[in-house]
Amino acid sequence: MSQPDCVPPSIVLAELPRLPPDEQGPVFAEPWQAQAFALAVRLSAQGHFTWKEWAAALAAELKAAEDRGQPDDGSQYYVHWLAALEKLSVAKGLADSAALHERKEAWADAYRHTPHGQPVELAAGHRGSKHG
Repeated sequence: MSQPDCVPPSIVLAELPRLPPDEQGPVFAEPWQAQAFALAVRLSAQGHFTWKEWAAALAAELKAAEDRGQPDDGSQYYVHWLAALEKLSVAKGLADSAALHERKEAWADAYRHTPHGQPVELAAGHRGSKHG
């Protein structure tokens, strides 16, 4: 595992490409965005990757989207954040791509089968699957 970077939080945030901020810090339109943000911060703090590695992974993901003709206008920033987090987690051996795919499919299926206005939950069989 990598040693976490010893950089003050304000500088760490400044290193991130195009992070949507306001006067008080990062801005999240949806709860999952804050969760993805917190997960990246936590994994870096635990030494699974350095913040510089994280910033480089996110910058690469944003550049790849731009190269595909999908420049980020801010509305998809955390979609790119999550994609970078997934790729870095697989590269560092923290997750496996098949397990990530399986979990995404389980959530998509749960979403499709949840009545409007109800919370989306995974079926009991998916919660205890071998991929967690």
